[in-house]
Amino acid sequence: MKICISCESTCDLPKELLKQYDIQTIPFTVLLGEKSGFDGDITPEKIFSYVDETKILPKTAAVNEYQYINYFKRLKQNYDAIIHFSLSSKISSACSNAKKVTKIIKDLYVIDSRSLSTGIALLAIYARKLADRGLEPKEIVERCEKRIPHVQASFILDTLDYLHKGGRCSGLTKFAADLFRIKPQIVVKDGSMGMGKKYRGKVDVLVEKYCQDTLQEFNNPDKSIAFITHTVASEQMVQSAKKALQEAGFKTIYETTAGATITSHCGPKTLGILYINDGLDEE
Repeated sequence: MKICISCESTCDLPKELLKQYDIQTIPFTVLLGEKSGFDGDITPEKIFSYVDETKILPKTAAVNEYQYINYFKRLKQNYDAIIHFSLSSKISSACSNAKKVTKIIKDLYVIDSRSLSTGIALLAIYARKLADRGLEPKEIVERCEKRIPHVQASFILDTLDYLHKGGRCSGLTKFAADLFRIKPQIVVKDGSMGMGKKYRGKVDVLVEKYCQDTLQEFNNPDKSIAFITHTVASEQMVQSAKKALQEAGFKTIYETTAGATITSHCGPKTLGILYINDGLDEE
């Protein structure tokens, strides 16, 4: 059986990794005022320029039911079954829209990742490895769903400006963060984004501490793969994260640039390390 592994563009995987792992994607739509484009085509730099000029955030539109129907029908021309990973249902309506289509298209399985960005990618890559080993779709879905609670997805932010503009933090919280140079950690828990630890200083030098704290708290990782995902972070930030993951024993470390969804919420110089924290080693 030929199984398709699919995600929305919010998995933040570059084209070369999508090709390497044979993962298909469908994009969210990004609205920059009267102009629109697809997540993946709209770069972080374009979003930063738009926000600087207009002082407002771009809007993102989830994939709708009609778009999913056409997308999945096209995939079924080349695959016997589809396993699709959606952005957390607590963040977007995309998952709900995709699940509606399972009533129309046979052998379509939609999984609520309860994660975002390369947290979704970790599950999709795992599913591809299982499919390549010849497992049936239902068993792949069951194994992936067991790992969902263990996906460690977190980021350190340089500014609360974007969260404030998006209504996700109060003006008082932002004022205090700016005044005391606080750099917050955003943690994905139970499918929602929430505040984690708070760091003080310059984000370029705080990444090392953020990584150490994260690896200490989530200290039972699957060391076969980890992601460093960022919105145009400095080289110092990326290298600090890479060093921390290498010293922790991760075998494969991918660096990716976040797409429009993460960028629109988190702003510039946001960086996260993401891995599955369940002790398995799924080479």
